[in-house]
Amino acid sequence: MNSFMGDNFLLSSEFACRLYHEYAKSEPIFDYHCHLSVKDIADDRRFDNITEIWLKGDHYKWRAMRALGNDERLITGDATDREKFDAWADDLSSCLGNPLYHWSHLELRAAFGIDQVIGRQTATSIWDESCRQLREPGMSARGLLRKFNVRMVGSTDDPTDSLQFHARIAADSSMGDITVRPSWRADNIVKIEVDGFVAYIEKLASVSEFVIDDFNSLQKALLKRLDHFSAHRCLAADHGIPVLRYAPLAPQGTLDQIMRRRLAGQQISEEEVAQYATAIQVWLAGQYARRGWVMQLHIGAQLNNNTAMLKQLGPNTGFDAIRDRPISEALAGLLDAMNSNAELPKTVVHTLNPSQNEVVATLCACFQGGNVRGKMQFGAAWWFNDQLDGMRRHLTQLSQLGLLSTFVGMITDSRSLLSYSRHEYFRRLLCDMVGTWMANGEVPQDIDLVGTMVRKICYQNAVDFFRPDESRPQARAA
Repeated sequence: MNSFMGDNFLLSSEFACRLYHEYAKSEPIFDYHCHLSVKDIADDRRFDNITEIWLKGDHYKWRAMRALGNDERLITGDATDREKFDAWADDLSSCLGNPLYHWSHLELRAAFGIDQVIGRQTATSIWDESCRQLREPGMSARGLLRKFNVRMVGSTDDPTDSLQFHARIAADSSMGDITVRPSWRADNIVKIEVDGFVAYIEKLASVSEFVIDDFNSLQKALLKRLDHFSAHRCLAADHGIPVLRYAPLAPQGTLDQIMRRRLAGQQISEEEVAQYATAIQVWLAGQYARRGWVMQLHIGAQLNNNTAMLKQLGPNTGFDAIRDRPISEALAGLLDAMNSNAELPKTVVHTLNPSQNEVVATLCACFQGGNVRGKMQFGAAWWFNDQLDGMRRHLTQLSQLGLLSTFVGMITDSRSLLSYSRHEYFRRLLCDMVGTWMANGEVPQDIDLVGTMVRKICYQNAVDFFRPDESRPQARAA
């Protein structure tokens, strides 16, 4: 019988234990997609208490607290930080079976060495010990990155961002072997149908110092911003795509007309939305390819379902869900359009809907090649799927429909520094699955052969794929 979350937590065979402890556990973290505050890293922020680093911004925990009947003041409201912490500590005993139960204990153990079962009886001792440690020199934002052995942080940045905090970090020699790179988040450019699109284009025009009045002038403005991101050592672009659309590529005149009508405040049709979204994403993909950036597609979130709470709290507060709209034909059309001009960049495709895992895995296989190892990646189990069942399903389907050996590994996709413990969760599950293959005689019982593959999945595959130390090509004209 195993003790609760002991050394061999989730590891069900001797082979799994060896793979984790000898090959996976000590590997650094290459976090190519997260939502950490770059300002916090630049400022090397200190945290006053555990609530600031553990509960603020964590909409996973907020969703559970709402389900348990807490008043909103204890979640996002004006309750004290201690009151919020006590409420969550008390609530956690009702989360058995939910990944939050594992995550929360992993977070406290990894960051603070606290191995107590979290609950009402232990809340005071956990609060006191964690707050004491947060006052120590090594528990700042950068100190926590070092504690978790993070080597690269890929932030999420709007194309209009000045990237001033990235510039500060890049010039700071005290960062040591930790690098922080911007990622171009294209959502506000692509979503022509949303209410704030016109205001966003006005902001883009101001920042880029271009008059944007058609599709061609939009491209010119974006080229300037793409160059700005390149100058700040950008490695990747990211498209959050709640609704995946595709239409055959429209001529320039049609796209100019769509832009003019939309900027004038006129309604455009669903077909025109699809024509624009396809054209701008295909064009952007070409720009990424020319710069050597990786393109990430995060598909299938259904956002802001509770409009009353959206008005009260804003987005990213725990009211999103999985979308069940079909994606196969649109994704195939979009990737094919990008590929037809030999301008499909290295790509990571994530789906939030696990029923579409096989769709994504098989479509990625259609566009492999170009003398690039694992050019098309079926991206890690993400958001609602980064839990026991979700990660196991993803890894199984990836290995059966693609090549597990080329996988670039886990993403954090979080706003909390403590979420790096999810990499431990992933690594344990990976080692358990592969260790079971070994125990069952499904793969050779050659610990170094299999362990080398595991080690690469944990870190080196991502380094080789994103190539952070490689100089990038300069921009070309639109």
